[in-house]
Amino acid sequence: MTLSELEHIIATRAMASAEDSWTAKLLAKGPEKCAEKFGEEAIEAVIEAVKGDQDRLTSEAADVLFHLLVMLKSRNVALGDVMAELDRRQGQSGLQEKASRT
Repeated sequence: MTLSELEHIIATRAMASAEDSWTAKLLAKGPEKCAEKFGEEAIEAVIEAVKGDQDRLTSEAADVLFHLLVMLKSRNVALGDVMAELDRRQGQSGLQEKASRT
């Protein structure tokens, strides 16, 4: 599965009723709740990375990617826009990119 395919699945689930879809239920709670859930999943992934449990880290990383895309959906940010920003950054080093931020 690609991230684009996952984005499409999330968009489809977002149109379902909150009683039938976890994604729709989460989105109905608003962008702040989506961001909170993403943060929880990111922390869980960090914990598993520190512990060194590859299977649990893999599972938590999947949760992070899913909830990142839900959070983006909640704020109408397209994955394509994020990918375009990554493409834009490819022409410079990470140090240069950080220095260019104001």
